[in-house]
Amino acid sequence: MNSEDTADVARCDCSRVHQDIVEQVNAAMPDEEILYDLAELFKIFGDSTRIKILYVLFESEMCVCDIANLLGMSQSAISHQLRALKQSKLVKYRRDGKTVFYSLADGHVRTILDQGMEHVAE
Repeated sequence: MNSEDTADVARCDCSRVHQDIVEQVNAAMPDEEILYDLAELFKIFGDSTRIKILYVLFESEMCVCDIANLLGMSQSAISHQLRALKQSKLVKYRRDGKTVFYSLADGHVRTILDQGMEHVAE
C-alpha cells in the first residue's frame, strides 16, 4: 500500500455515523460464536503441512504411512496433523482391518482450497 492508498483509507468524516448502513450490516452479521468457529477453521488452513495433506487427499484416500512417505515426514507428525484436520471435520477416515484410510470429508474442502489458490494466483 503506498502513501496515497493509506491516505484514502484514513479519510473519513467520522463526525456523522451512517446509522442506516451500520444497522443493515449489523443485522447481517453472523453470531459471535459462528464467527469464532469460522476463525478457528481458517487457523487450520494456516499450516503448510496440513495444506499438503489436504492436497494429497485430493488425489486419493491414503493411510498415515503412505502420507508420511510421500511428504517425507514421520508418521507421528502426520498423525498429529490428521487429528487436527479430523477435529475440524475436514477429513474423514475408514478402517480396513488394522489400516485406517483418510480422505477429504466433503467437496467443501476442495472448494475452499481451490478458491484460496485462485486468490493467491491473482
